[in-house]
Amino acid sequence: MKTALVTGIAGQDGSYLAELLISRGYRVVGAVRDVDRARRAFPLSDRGSLDLVRWDMLDEALMRQILERCAPDEFYNLAAYTSGAGMYDDPVGMGEVNGLAVTRMLEAIRAVNPAIRFCQASSREIFGEALESPQTEQTRPLPRSPYGAAKSYADAMVRIARDHFGLFACSAILFNHESPRRGAAFVTRKISSAAARIKLGLASELTLGNLAARRDWGYAGDYVRAMWLMLQQSQADDYVVATGESHSVRDFCQVAFEHLGLDYRDFVREVATDYRPSEPTLLVGDAGKARHVLGWRPEVGFVELVRRMVDSDMRQLSVEH
Repeated sequence: MKTALVTGIAGQDGSYLAELLISRGYRVVGAVRDVDRARRAFPLSDRGSLDLVRWDMLDEALMRQILERCAPDEFYNLAAYTSGAGMYDDPVGMGEVNGLAVTRMLEAIRAVNPAIRFCQASSREIFGEALESPQTEQTRPLPRSPYGAAKSYADAMVRIARDHFGLFACSAILFNHESPRRGAAFVTRKISSAAARIKLGLASELTLGNLAARRDWGYAGDYVRAMWLMLQQSQADDYVVATGESHSVRDFCQVAFEHLGLDYRDFVREVATDYRPSEPTLLVGDAGKARHVLGWRPEVGFVELVRRMVDSDMRQLSVEH
């Protein structure tokens, strides 16, 4: 039985990855800040081979202790300060958790067992002011936020760990990926939840920023599968994980509301004060390398993704109300 250590296991990606790994016979160790709180979120009786350990992104000595005690074969770092509207909050904390903490993990691996395979969850935000579209692994990183800058630094350290120190270390450059488990603060969940609330008579309108803003949206379950595939290869490398398609916020609204027999134009109001600065270049990923090397392709398309999110919110709200 392989053992995988996963940080950020209580989040969207971490929960999907834990389920994938357990289904493949892994023992999974979730590294969390608060074990008791995480245990309530992930009952061990429902999760098979899942253990939880206390983790501190700023404590390299504790990282070494955990690696020695748990002896993981694979290590997935999904923990990070938030993206979305919080990308400009607390630049120093962002640099510590999303950037320097990755260096601490890599150094802990190097000290305890250099054979541990490491996957860093990177982000399309490293390409904030990209000079080309679509973006590939060869696109020059030009982050435009503290979040993107910290992720770009972490990617550089992963590459150094691989090329200079010989570690099996990879960065998964993840474009936007959603699911019914997406946090309520993200625009996709705002839309799916609002559509369900309006259908159930619990709300009357939804206010959003720029409806023309476009994103490359995929399904989180597909993206964690790509990360797992990265650590099954004979050689470590970095990969863009994306659908290669872009859709607008307006498209997302249309699919979500139509799924419930509603016209989004009757309920969605665009508010200029909620606009976020738009990217100078369309951020859409080219996952050709992942297709060719990993044999990876997204299995859930845009329309199905939106419908799944709406259905989930309808079920949850129907039970609550």
